[in-house]
Amino acid sequence: MGSRIDGITGLVRIIFFGTSEFSVPALDALVNAGHDIVGVFCQPPRPAGRGKKLRRSPVQQRAEALGHSIYCPTSLRQEEQAALITTLAADQIVVVAYGLILPPAILNCSRNGCLNIHASLLPRWRGAAPIQRAIMAGDRKTGVCIMKMERGLDTGPILLSETTDIRGTETAGELADRLASIGANLIVRALTHPAELIARAQSTEGVTYAHKVEKAEAEIDWSLPAHEIDCQIRGLSPMPGAWTKRGGERIKILGSQVVDGFGFPSQVLDDQLTVACGNGAIRLLKLQRSGRLVQTARDFLRGYPLPTGTRLTSTA
Repeated sequence: MGSRIDGITGLVRIIFFGTSEFSVPALDALVNAGHDIVGVFCQPPRPAGRGKKLRRSPVQQRAEALGHSIYCPTSLRQEEQAALITTLAADQIVVVAYGLILPPAILNCSRNGCLNIHASLLPRWRGAAPIQRAIMAGDRKTGVCIMKMERGLDTGPILLSETTDIRGTETAGELADRLASIGANLIVRALTHPAELIARAQSTEGVTYAHKVEKAEAEIDWSLPAHEIDCQIRGLSPMPGAWTKRGGERIKILGSQVVDGFGFPSQVLDDQLTVACGNGAIRLLKLQRSGRLVQTARDFLRGYPLPTGTRLTSTA
């Protein structure tokens, strides 16, 4: 059973919380739908690149271009943040990949509470890295949910959802682009026809958590089956990037596919960069040396030959 959502009609006064590139299509979609963005909250600029210069987030850059009022607090737990959000007198708060948990004091600072665009089919993959975890686990389907936020971690009732297949060679970055577009369309639908929405409680079965990806998960263990390594590579692309070594040099592998092949794990089997795994083989599609651009396998081999029989884990 679900409960119907009492909403407003027409244009909505929105406070938008988002930081990453994934958030930008939703911001654009809300603006294009004519809604009134009364404030944009994003995380503060962070040091980035070799020079460690402060870099504004994709949402901050986009919001500046659109002329919105921007707020970049280091924390949301101070009373003045809730007071500020209240004074903005929003009808709705929309949260998309903001990167910080909204404290209870903020969840009810707008007339209709907070809606979240979450990139999984809840209750599967609650948490910080749902796209990466779905691919790494070998899921064949995923999707996007529009969720009414409450105190728990991604536990709120679902208003809208859409399912999509995870394609065979799709990376986390590529899938994120598709899910961001789906989420942008769904949030506009949710705000356009709020009276038609029915909030449905999440199932208590099938709950999994998408814990933040750690750098230690990125090293490739070639003794694992080909399918598992392929999921690891695609799930960690483009960031942080799964990696292996050759001659002591770290090489990121950013694209792959499972193919037929047999050999000693980590051994290059042919001139198409097919590499043997513990069971089966994968073909490497995109690679990156330290300090270099991402290259296709063909371009990579022109400048960095890996003859048949090469062991990618070799430190010699």
